[in-house]
Amino acid sequence: MKVGVVGLGLIGGSFAKAYKEKGHNVYAYDIDKSVLYFAKMGEFIDEELNEHNIKECDLIFLALYPKASIEYFEKNAMYMNDATVIIDCCGTKRKLCDECFEIAEKNGLTFVGGHPMAGKHQSGFAYSRASLYKGASMVIVPKDHNDINLLGKVKNLLEPAEFGRITVTDAETHDRMIAFTSQMAHVVSNAFIKSPTAKEHKGFSAGSYKDLTRVAWLNEDMWTELFMENKENLSSELDIFIKELCKYKNALDGGNAKELKKLLSEGKKCKEEVDGVR
Repeated sequence: MKVGVVGLGLIGGSFAKAYKEKGHNVYAYDIDKSVLYFAKMGEFIDEELNEHNIKECDLIFLALYPKASIEYFEKNAMYMNDATVIIDCCGTKRKLCDECFEIAEKNGLTFVGGHPMAGKHQSGFAYSRASLYKGASMVIVPKDHNDINLLGKVKNLLEPAEFGRITVTDAETHDRMIAFTSQMAHVVSNAFIKSPTAKEHKGFSAGSYKDLTRVAWLNEDMWTELFMENKENLSSELDIFIKELCKYKNALDGGNAKELKKLLSEGKKCKEEVDGVR
């Protein structure tokens, strides 16, 4: 097939490499011409994506920030083919899907919200890899959940990325869940590393420190946009987290070992239930 990739960062670059590795034709767009030049010289893409060849694409990935993805789609929808499936790769869905569904309807196109649940703390094309999505989950937000033909088509189009699971949901549910599974982890990690003690950790840290601080190294521009677009859900999760943290602090400050043990046991049981461990 012919695939268009808009944005050759970590996410878009990994899609380009995955589809190219499977023998498909890949056209790509990026505002940084040097990235496009490098991708073409390395034979990770075939040509630059433009208003002429975009109509040839069977599939187009919008791998920009939410606002930029909407702007690109609106500007270039007139050049797209009505047989093409357009999928975004953004971390929030409500605003983006509302606007992109409208753009698609106005231009007789097929848009599906998407969110590949995979990534690294490094960003950019240099860190992208063809195997990034292998075994990972891909969240799909279609306009009509009952359109079985479209869902089957999307599943087939995504096969070269080798996702392990396709999860179909609505935009509201996506944003509520992502506030907990992704955004909270980044906020907590980013806040945790601000302790003055962090500067003295060498020689005293192991796996737990590395696991907790890995995503503190983030792209502040992208995550600020994502957090603000999902601020109600994220703020709600933070309220729950802060309330729970206060319980631990109160038990410590009060010298209440019995209460602390109870809290720790509760957390352990919650983890066991979530992971299905008996």
